[in-house]
Amino acid sequence: MTRGLRHPEIMEIARKEGRVTVDDLASRMRVTVQTVRRDLTALTESGQLDRVHGGAILPSGVANIGYATRREMHDQSKIAIARRCAQAIPDHASLFLNIGTSTEAVARELLGHNNLLVVTNNMNVANILVANPTCQIMVSGGALRRTDGGLIGDLATSFVAQFKVDIAVIGCSALDDDGDLLDFDISEIGVSKAMLRQSRKAFLVADSSKFGRSAPARIASLRDVETFFTNAPVPKNLTDKCATWGTKIDIGS
Repeated sequence: MTRGLRHPEIMEIARKEGRVTVDDLASRMRVTVQTVRRDLTALTESGQLDRVHGGAILPSGVANIGYATRREMHDQSKIAIARRCAQAIPDHASLFLNIGTSTEAVARELLGHNNLLVVTNNMNVANILVANPTCQIMVSGGALRRTDGGLIGDLATSFVAQFKVDIAVIGCSALDDDGDLLDFDISEIGVSKAMLRQSRKAFLVADSSKFGRSAPARIASLRDVETFFTNAPVPKNLTDKCATWGTKIDIGS
C-alpha cells in the first residue's frame, strides 16, 4: 500500500476508533513499524493527528469528537467497562451518572439492578433506565444540549447539590499525563464537579482512547476517584500515581 493510500486509511481508522497504534497499523497494512512511524509523523506535522506513546490520536483542540461518532467508538470496550462498573454497584444504591457514552453504557448494565435511585443530567441515561421499573430516576433541569442530550449550566449544578449519594459514576473526554480528568465544556464540568462533591465515593469509566488526550476544562484528579474502570493497561506514570493516591485500577481480564 502506497503512502498516498495509507494516510487516508490511517485517518479513517483514527476517526472510527479514536486512536491508532503503530503495531496495529503495521499489521493491518503489512508494512514495517518504521514506515508507520514515518506516516504518523507526517500526519502529526500536518495537524491531522497528535502523537501519543505507541501511536496517535485525533487532535483534541477545544472541540470534542461528534456525539454520534463517540457513541460508536470502542463499543465493545465500553460495554465491558460498564459491566464491571455495574457489578461494583449494589442493589438499593443511590447514584449520580453524568453526561457521556460511557455512563450511558453503565445505565444499560443497571437494568437488572433493584431499587436504585439515579440522579442524572443525561437525558439518554434517564431514557435507558425507564426500562427498569424499580429504578427511581431524578433528572436535573438546565440548558439542553441537543447534540448529546446533556443538561448543563447553573440549574443542573444546583439541582445536583441537593443530593448526597452513595456513588458518582463519571465519564470524561480526556485523561492527561498528570492524572487530570478533562472535558471540553465549562458548563458541563460544573455539574460533574458537584457530583463528585456530593457523593461518598466515585467511579471513573473511561476507555484507553482517552489516555494522553487533552481538553481545556478540568473536572478533577484521579486522586478523587476510588476506582478507575478501563479496558487497557494504564501508562506507568499514572499507575504509579494511582498507587500513591489509593485509586484502584480495574482493567478486567
